[in-house]
Amino acid sequence: MLMLAYLLSCLTIVNAGSHSLMAFATYIVGQTPFPEFSAVVMLDDVQLMYYDSVTWSFSPRRHSNSKYYEEEGRDLDYIFRDMYNNMKDRAFYLKKHLNHTDGVHVHQRLAGCELLNNDKPGLLKTWDAFNVQNIEEFSFDMEKNEIQIKLPWMLWDRIQWLQIKFLYENIYHPVCIKVLQKYLNMEKKTVMRKVKPRVRLLKKPLTDSQWLQISCLATGFYPRHINLTLFRDGQPVDDDQITGGEILPNGDGTYQMRKSLVTSEEELHEGHKYNCTMKHLNLDNKLDITFDVAESDPGSFSLSVVFSVLVFICVAVLIITVLFKWRKRRAAGRGSGMSNNEYSPTPSSVND
Repeated sequence: MLMLAYLLSCLTIVNAGSHSLMAFATYIVGQTPFPEFSAVVMLDDVQLMYYDSVTWSFSPRRHSNSKYYEEEGRDLDYIFRDMYNNMKDRAFYLKKHLNHTDGVHVHQRLAGCELLNNDKPGLLKTWDAFNVQNIEEFSFDMEKNEIQIKLPWMLWDRIQWLQIKFLYENIYHPVCIKVLQKYLNMEKKTVMRKVKPRVRLLKKPLTDSQWLQISCLATGFYPRHINLTLFRDGQPVDDDQITGGEILPNGDGTYQMRKSLVTSEEELHEGHKYNCTMKHLNLDNKLDITFDVAESDPGSFSLSVVFSVLVFICVAVLIITVLFKWRKRRAAGRGSGMSNNEYSPTPSSVND
C-alpha cells in the first residue's frame, strides 16, 4: 500500500501528454515473509513485469511470449542487480546512521525515465525513501549531460561522480528509453487511448449539521492527467479550504478526481455562484460547469424531473387504456346491431 501511494503521488510529476517507464523497488532489512528485494516495472499505469531476489528473473504481466523480454533481459537484469546492491548498502548505512534498532526497515526507490510528447527523451529520475522518510531525489539530464541531487544521503568524491555519470549516460538512460519506446508501441492501444471525463457539480448536506458540501467531480477519464479547479464568484477557492484532489482509479481502467468545499447554509443564501473548470488532454478547450447554489439544487432537480416523467408515463398509459376499451366497446355495439338487422325474422317471413 505504501508503494502504491508513493507511485500515484509521483506519477503526477510526469508531464501531461508524455509517457514514463518506472521501476518501484523495495529492499527490506529484517525477517519478513516477503522477498528481500522486489521491483515492479510500470509503463504509465500499466504493469509490465515483476522482479525479485528469490528468482533473480523477470515475471511478465503482459505479453508473456514477447521477444522483448529476451532482448532486454540482460540489460534489465544488470540494472536491477546493481539497484539491489546499491539499496542494500544504503539501507544498512542509513540504519546505522539514523541509530535505528534491530527490526524491520524498508528502503524504497522509484526510478525511471520519461518520453516527452514530442518523442524527445526527458529526464531520468530517482526518488529514495527510508522508513517512509524521503532521503534523496536524483535527476540526470541527458541533453545537458548533468546530474542534480536533492537531499544527498552521502557526499561523493570526483571519481564517484564520474562513475555515476558514466553509468547513467551509457547504460541506465539509454536502456530505459529503449525499453520505454518498445513497450509503448506494444501497449499503445491502452496507454494512448483518450476518454473524455464526465463532470458534475454537486451539493450535499452533511449529516446532523447546518453545513453543506459542494463538490466538483470528474470521472471516467483517461489518461490520468487532469486540471480541476473549483471557483466561487469567479475566484479560485483557496487550497486550504479544499478537500480531496487526489487522482483515484476506477474499476474500468479510468480515473476520477473530486474537489470539495464545506460551506454553511447561511453563506449559500448570500447568493454565491460556484463553478468548476476542467482541462484534460481529450478536450479541445477547457470545460466549465456552473450553477447558483442558492437557487438551485441539482439533486432536487433530478428527482423532480424523474417524478414528472413517471407521472407523464402513467397518465399516458391510462389515457391509452381508456381509449382502447372505449373503441372496443363501440365496435362490439356496432357488431351486435348489424347482427340483429340481418338475421331477425320479420312478420311477413313468418307468415309465408
